Amino acid sequence: MFKESCPGSREIKQPKPEDIRCRHCGKTIEIWSDEVEVKCKHCGKITSRTLGPTCLEWCAFAKECVGEEKYKRLKIAET
Repeated sequence: MFKESCPGSREIKQPKPEDIRCRHCGKTIEIWSDEVEVKCKHCGKITSRTLGPTCLEWCAFAKECVGEEKYKRLKIAET
């Protein structure tokens, strides 16, 4: 029914690790491309980031495409 991987959902359906800096201690930490927050393994505090625009904002099929659980988690993070 759906293409194997639409370009708009690729980062959500096939997440990749990324390095960001903890806003509390400045150390480099790993976060996955489909996450908006992560607990720092160095200081134990939560660091969050803003996800850029995604297909979740405009695609009528986004919930079915990426899965309901991931859709809800990411939509809550947008607010």
